[in-house]
Amino acid sequence: MKKENINKILVNYQEKLDFKKSILKDKKKALYRKIPRLEIIDKEIKMHSLKTNKLILRNPINIEDEISKLKTFIGELKKEKAFILTENNIPLDYLTIKYDCNLCKDTGFLKNGKRCKCLKQKIISNYYEMSNLQHKLDNENFKNFNLNIFSDKAIEGRKKSQKENIREILSKTESFATSFNSSKVKNLLFYGPTGQGKTYLCNCIANSLINKGHLVIYQTAFKLIEIIENARFNKNNFSNKDENYQMLFSSDLLIIDDLGTEFINTFTNVEIFNIINTRLNQNKKTIISTNLSPIQIKEKYSDRISSRLFGNYEMLSFYGPDLRWES
Repeated sequence: MKKENINKILVNYQEKLDFKKSILKDKKKALYRKIPRLEIIDKEIKMHSLKTNKLILRNPINIEDEISKLKTFIGELKKEKAFILTENNIPLDYLTIKYDCNLCKDTGFLKNGKRCKCLKQKIISNYYEMSNLQHKLDNENFKNFNLNIFSDKAIEGRKKSQKENIREILSKTESFATSFNSSKVKNLLFYGPTGQGKTYLCNCIANSLINKGHLVIYQTAFKLIEIIENARFNKNNFSNKDENYQMLFSSDLLIIDDLGTEFINTFTNVEIFNIINTRLNQNKKTIISTNLSPIQIKEKYSDRISSRLFGNYEMLSFYGPDLRWES
């Protein structure tokens, strides 16, 4: 992503944080006018907190006793403040900023200087928006999913109709999204011919998890290989530490769409296995969609890849009439 786009995101962070601080300042002024004792308490808490920090830096002989006394005094002040707020029916967190992200406190960066998960996701979302994918994610979600477009006619060789099958798959994908943090939730592999709703359901899951603050990477298999090649072969001045490449491993969820459309050779087999295996070892979840059947997957990819997929992914079969050609 271009530097100016990242700067715009960071400016937006600062503007939102400044606005919240301004609101808090106005709330404090109003509350201090109403209850002057609260301003005195806050000033004393701040003053004694500074004393504590200075003691730690000076490291005197009796530091533990001094710090203990200061902490006790600060604790009493906080109790008095809580009592006053409660007596006046004011929430205890009334004078605290309500951050959108408690990890970075709406700065975009963690204490160690690294980018917060929320900033990474905003950068990714900005990329999606530039590539028109954000529009798809906004529209293709569980709320808009329409079961009525699927056929309820019996299909030869199948126990369920297309609608019955997709209803069961929909339930599993919704469960995947709602129970995402559970270690019991398995990775998903959608397979079947085109026009069955595989990509739509991938977008539904992506939308749901992004809205919950999870870091989601969505790439076609073709684009995935392009990212890997850029990182591995230093194309376009990228390095092996390219963030787009690293996010294939570190994101909370990686969605690989259209597996099998990429050029398949020894290099791609090794790299795809590396991503799948590393994410499994790190307990990072992955969703894969493909037009290939399980037999075709086994034929096209190495035994190591197919064994990981068949052993660690829930295989969900899509079938029935092509929805794109249905009126």
